[in-house]
Amino acid sequence: MNEEHARAAADIAEVEAANAAFYEALERGDLDALSACWLPGEELTVSCVHPGWPVLTGRHDVLRSYALIMANTDYIQFFLTDVNVAMTGATALVTCTENILSGGPAEEGDALGPLVGRLVVATNVFRRTADGWKLWSHHGSPVLADSDEDDEETSS
Repeated sequence: MNEEHARAAADIAEVEAANAAFYEALERGDLDALSACWLPGEELTVSCVHPGWPVLTGRHDVLRSYALIMANTDYIQFFLTDVNVAMTGATALVTCTENILSGGPAEEGDALGPLVGRLVVATNVFRRTADGWKLWSHHGSPVLADSDEDDEETSS
């Protein structure tokens, strides 16, 4: 493997690790670790779209949204599939499917509330910094599943 290919492989591995660190921080509910994943000093250009939310622009609003999600989610786990990394210069694009299992507060007692599974396709854009790869933008879009009724209608 030549030097250029070795460097590209190393960059891809670093981006994959940065992407994993983002989801791991979210799973742990660790806002400090999650904040460290985002590009610093980009108050105006950092952006995020959560499924069903408007576009959030600015580091403060993006991190506040994650704080709200973490405060209202007792349990969340991401199983990433279809992960693909594309790079050009100091920018990396990660696309993946987030297979999400989450649970909110229980109605009574300390038990975990009902678990809900859902699929979201995500695009995460990273920028290379002196401190490693940092998130510049996250966009998640729900995967709309076909219902059994839709299948019956199309087969008629």
